[in-house]
Amino acid sequence: MKKDLRYYMNLSYRIEVIPDTVVGGYTLHCPDLPGCMTCDEDIAQGFEMIENAKMNWFMVCLEDEIPIPEPYRIKIPQTA
Repeated sequence: MKKDLRYYMNLSYRIEVIPDTVVGGYTLHCPDLPGCMTCDEDIAQGFEMIENAKMNWFMVCLEDEIPIPEPYRIKIPQTA
């Protein structure tokens, strides 16, 4: 399977939300994608903006042939 923009956009990357307790608003970033972040006063708008930031991040990596990390997943051991 070719790993294109659609492939990466359909993966579930973790998004961290950091409230700004001084000025207000939120910073949203994807820890698995270095430098992929955005800020907004409205949390719903912030989630729309982080999707756009991810898309642009992926497009640059694909264009420049930079490896894109897939989401980090914690493996839970199977119990007998």
